[in-house]
Amino acid sequence: MRAVWLREFGGPEVLVPGEAPDPVAGPGQVLVEVVFANVTFVETQIRAGARGPFRASLPVIPGNGVGGVISAVGAGVDPGLAGQRVVTSTGGSGGYAERVAVDAAAVFAVPSELPLDAAVAVLADGRTATGLVRATGVRPGDRVLVEAAAGGVGGLLVQLAKAAGASVAGAVGGPAKVAHVPGADLVVDYLQPDWPSAVGEVDVVFDGVGGAIGTAAFGLVRPGGRMAVYGLAGGSWAEVSEEDAAARGVSLVRSIGGPEELRAFTESALAEAAAGRLVPVIGQRFPLAKAADAHAAIESRATVGKTLLVA
Repeated sequence: MRAVWLREFGGPEVLVPGEAPDPVAGPGQVLVEVVFANVTFVETQIRAGARGPFRASLPVIPGNGVGGVISAVGAGVDPGLAGQRVVTSTGGSGGYAERVAVDAAAVFAVPSELPLDAAVAVLADGRTATGLVRATGVRPGDRVLVEAAAGGVGGLLVQLAKAAGASVAGAVGGPAKVAHVPGADLVVDYLQPDWPSAVGEVDVVFDGVGGAIGTAAFGLVRPGGRMAVYGLAGGSWAEVSEEDAAARGVSLVRSIGGPEELRAFTESALAEAAAGRLVPVIGQRFPLAKAADAHAAIESRATVGKTLLVA
């Protein structure tokens, strides 16, 4: 099969298309013919060899979220699953390929009303956004700040917070992204030094950027407010300690739950997307062999919404 290999850490150019052995569905597994593969910012950090939880053992086929059609099942799996459209996580690698073998318990059936590309776009981002909104207890009347609001998770957070009855301020990196946050009550450019004063006090912050942006956002949270720290698109986590938060009466959210909760959040996001109440933005599509271009686009900060590879 065709796949994209990472054999050395470095810039986007180290992602090289090539051949790989066809996977086989083992006991309890299904074989998925991949149509779309999700590309995330975290995967660009893995490729670059970033420190911390992003390190990978080489050589590896990157990619964690895919959507496609089940073509074969292993021993102990319902044969009726063959032909079903599904989305699934691969366990952290193997997604940039034409086929993946995954545990049958890890797949999610895609509702007939939902296009497969949209299902892939909400697989991880929708799960994350749903879990964050529930973990922070967003309620009617809250004022919410969503960082990286033009991104995949950020755009869905805006929609879910609005659906919960909150007013939403979206913060984006650069003037070109200001127009890509539909539904927000206010959009600011966090590359401008006065952006915190333009936002003002908030009840909830969704911090997907980290660094100085996340730290500044923490300063906007009212006593009794909540701040979800879930991303470091800026290169580092926000400098917010449990002690700082406690001193101001702010609750920090750093986890949205275990495997059972994550599965429930994924199912909820897919159902909401199928009903048209959660609409992912797919800003970029690249052929599988152009995975390097997808990574370069994400790192240039030029992307909006979700980036997909088309297998």
